[in-house]
Amino acid sequence: MIGTLILIILCLIVLAVLWHLLQNIVKLVINSILGLLLLGIVKFLNIFPLFGFPDIEIGWIAVIVCAIAGIPGAILLMILHLFGLA
Repeated sequence: MIGTLILIILCLIVLAVLWHLLQNIVKLVINSILGLLLLGIVKFLNIFPLFGFPDIEIGWIAVIVCAIAGIPGAILLMILHLFGLA
């Protein structure tokens, strides 16, 4: 009887930890997708050439940065592009 209760409690703890991890993973995936979309929209709308800057290039490094950092990564890439560093 006690072994069953301990097993149920352990299963509930594992379920709570997995639930917390899945919520964070979903937030990270959504943030990554939004970062890539932001970078794509900026390139599609030619925003940089409107202000006299060369168009931003989307290469593997930019995709990896946006996939890892999401929206802040896309904004960082745009700021670095303005200063000629990316």
